[in-house]
Amino acid sequence: MLLELKNIRKEYEDKVAVDSLSLEIPKGVIYGIIGPNGAGKTTTIRMVMNITVPDSGEILFENKPVDETFRDRVGYLPEERGLYKKMTLIDVVSYMAALKDFSKSQVNEKLDYWLNRVDLIDYKDKKVEELSKGMQQKLQFITTIIHEPEIIILDEIFSGLDPINIEIIKDILLDLKREGKTILFSTHVMEQAEKLCDNLCMISQGQKVLDGTLTDVKSRFGKNSIQINIDGDGKFIKELSGVKSFTEYNNYIEIKIDKNSDTNQILKSVADKVMVKRFEIVEPSLYEIFIETAKADPTDFNGNGGQHA
Repeated sequence: MLLELKNIRKEYEDKVAVDSLSLEIPKGVIYGIIGPNGAGKTTTIRMVMNITVPDSGEILFENKPVDETFRDRVGYLPEERGLYKKMTLIDVVSYMAALKDFSKSQVNEKLDYWLNRVDLIDYKDKKVEELSKGMQQKLQFITTIIHEPEIIILDEIFSGLDPINIEIIKDILLDLKREGKTILFSTHVMEQAEKLCDNLCMISQGQKVLDGTLTDVKSRFGKNSIQINIDGDGKFIKELSGVKSFTEYNNYIEIKIDKNSDTNQILKSVADKVMVKRFEIVEPSLYEIFIETAKADPTDFNGNGGQHA
């Protein structure tokens, strides 16, 4: 196992931020730590980076306790962004790379490639203060990966990015994974987690409530979701017999049904009132799992990160 967290705990005054959290992060995967704001994601990442020291438990990298040498092998993008505003893009990247013993000549070999990848090549000689917030975030992402770290740790990487730049970063992360890099990121944006993650852990109130591969996590919730496209107002669907939850989107409705619900009867009931354009039984989306699980009490889950049967 590349990175292991063993029963780590962090308490601030009378608040437990992270409670007996254990994770195993294999090499060469994209691993997502998901959860609502305030769940303990950032505290967990800061403990991995040895910025915050756990009150108890241990963190191992390649079966050894994390120490100062770990920082030279990791690329870390914190949630709180920060760059030197008066420096040029070239100087910022060179300076940050030098902190990782990556020479200016090595930076020069790779900088144009990365600036092109994130659409910043035209700003190469500009000062940071001349860039928009989104551009600055992409620049900081470059400083995180240019020294070719073995593991890349990103805290809320997609926060503040528009859809086009989200796609740019997503594609780069997938390419880095193909190169064998390990990527650990936190997010509360479920759409991105679902697109990217091989493995994930959901934290709620500082405790792990789900853990496993994306496929495994979805399978625990079964194929008991239905997506429906209709013409008309579908609010009545939430009152139908057998419907446990109802989530309305702009273009479709997603419902979760009881295990023994009659899907044919639900379809007939809907079709009696509105025109049905699509009726499909699907795995629940990660968004739906997130909403359902985040609302639950962490004590409703067992220690392996799965719901009680």
